[in-house]
Amino acid sequence: MNFTNEALIEGIRSGNKRFLAKAITLVESRKPEHRAQAEDLLQQIIPYSGKSVRIGITGVPGAGKSTFIESFGKLAIQKGRKVAVLAIDPSSSLNKGSILGDKTRMEELAREENAFIRPSPSSGFLGGIANTTFETMLLCEAAGYDCILIETVGVGQSEILVSEITDVFLFLKIIGGGDELQGIKRGIMEMVDLIFINKVDEANRLAAKRTKTELMRALHFLHPKEKGWKVPVTLGSALNNEGLEEVFDQLEQFINLKVESGRFEEVRALQSANRFEYWVQEYILMMTRKENNADNLFLQHKKKASEGKSNPSSEAKKFVEEIFGKTIGPHLN
Repeated sequence: MNFTNEALIEGIRSGNKRFLAKAITLVESRKPEHRAQAEDLLQQIIPYSGKSVRIGITGVPGAGKSTFIESFGKLAIQKGRKVAVLAIDPSSSLNKGSILGDKTRMEELAREENAFIRPSPSSGFLGGIANTTFETMLLCEAAGYDCILIETVGVGQSEILVSEITDVFLFLKIIGGGDELQGIKRGIMEMVDLIFINKVDEANRLAAKRTKTELMRALHFLHPKEKGWKVPVTLGSALNNEGLEEVFDQLEQFINLKVESGRFEEVRALQSANRFEYWVQEYILMMTRKENNADNLFLQHKKKASEGKSNPSSEAKKFVEEIFGKTIGPHLN
């Protein structure tokens, strides 16, 4: 990387976007020498992190996520916020390449001095988020960005991973043909904090109102995610800046509710604990594969599973039992 952590931290804290980008690249790297430097960097920036609102934004392809983020980001900047956008692009399952096109789709927001846009490949990681999105958020917070917007790929039920690293989960909906609730999984509805029906105009306004009524009726039968909060459904058009002020106000009301109830810090602590467990698993697997020629054993069991010669969970169990010389037993918990 050719940058010391001292230089990176000084650059990040001064608001230098180039240094912030370099730090994120360092954290995303899987090279052993970079991982060691990245861990030290993350440890040093912890005191400067945490002072933001983390917003997850999801929706089916075509829902207008990028347009919403650009318009909402510009509105937040007008209201005195510094906005960081972590736009996660779907990586190729063949070569792990990434489209990384969000920066070109958000040209106006990219030109804002108080905006930072970082396209990151998901690299096949479940949930439509990059495996270092949480750590990237910490770096952006240390740079003074107090509004973090995470655009996901939108990959079905695994949006739960997005909700687990954010303070607010916003679901974008558009008007389509037939049953408006068809295809909206119960799991997503149970996770959302705000719903925005996008691309509403005079031609489809009546249909949008019917969809709003159906959504509110469906939400009524679900157990509330946050005590005292009724998930609002807002109509609007991100392209025409309609309904965004209302969403901004609702978002602030939701965060204030969580702060006053103590849930904000409680959920943040749980998120950090989850990240701890994630990295424990990552590092244990890395160390296990490095020890006693275990990498070859790992690849042998993996090959049997991939060729259909054995059940994947059974092969995984055999591998772990061989490494530790102990039987796992019938229960994982």
